Amino acid sequence: QVTVVESGGGLVQAGGSLRLSCEASGLIFSINLYDSYWYRQAPGEQRELVAAITGGHNTDYADSVKGRFTISRDNAKNMVALQMNNLKPEDTAVYYCNVARWGSDPSSGSWGQGTQVTVSA
Repeated sequence: QVTVVESGGGLVQAGGSLRLSCEASGLIFSINLYDSYWYRQAPGEQRELVAAITGGHNTDYADSVKGRFTISRDNAKNMVALQMNNLKPEDTAVYYCNVARWGSDPSSGSWGQGTQVTVSA
């Protein structure tokens, strides 16, 4: 059973930075053979994709975070990170990590419990 745990959220002023971490355990293979995602959900909003890194090491970002957020992966530690710079109040949300088998839909993957990010104006 795959378990995903996020950490690193907190309260930061606009323009500040945070680094979120996602640790996956129970993987059959190294995390570089999985697709990993960061999603976020603000109050009253639907969960949205923020960033993705595939098993092939391709990355993708939501337009709203391009140039500010960077997703990366540490294969040795089975960890995925999201470096968030120049944060804006609209980045406030609960951030979730998802790890799914390479090429499969995220809905079939494993979710963490989420970590709260709050950006004050």
